[in-house]
Amino acid sequence: MNYNGVLPTLPKELRLFIAVFVIVLSVGYFTGLLFIQETESTTPAGIEENYLGNEDDEEAEVMKFKKGEREMLTVIHTHVLSMSFIFFLLGGLVWITKAPKKLKLFLTLEPFLSIILTFGGIYLMWSGISWFRYVVVFSGILMTITYMGSAGLVLWQCIFPKRLQKVQ
Repeated sequence: MNYNGVLPTLPKELRLFIAVFVIVLSVGYFTGLLFIQETESTTPAGIEENYLGNEDDEEAEVMKFKKGEREMLTVIHTHVLSMSFIFFLLGGLVWITKAPKKLKLFLTLEPFLSIILTFGGIYLMWSGISWFRYVVVFSGILMTITYMGSAGLVLWQCIFPKRLQKVQ
């Protein structure tokens, strides 16, 4: 079965449905990133402070306490499950775009590695391996870049299917 390039050939109504889904999914994804920015967890030090607390810092503007094990497991559980579904659905759409197979492999497999590194890294950092905060930042950035690439590819081929045919 040849599925490469199916997306731009779908009826306009179906492409519109997919495009709206990806846009709404992106609103949710980037709202999550805004929340991360709001909690000042965009730097290695900020991530560490968010999960390990800052009780020892007398100059801290906002007092944060180390998260308990139950809270950590809830955060990791919900994020791993929900992000797996996000990238599974988006990856399914990527596979029906017209793009090189190696690019599709990267865009669809990398996010799952980043999910494990990001949330596994948060847990390991919380457990006392503090250098994992750098892994969390790197994998989180890579996950977001991959998301943007996948969503952009799908949206482009939904909105401009004729331009893709002209390039061929």
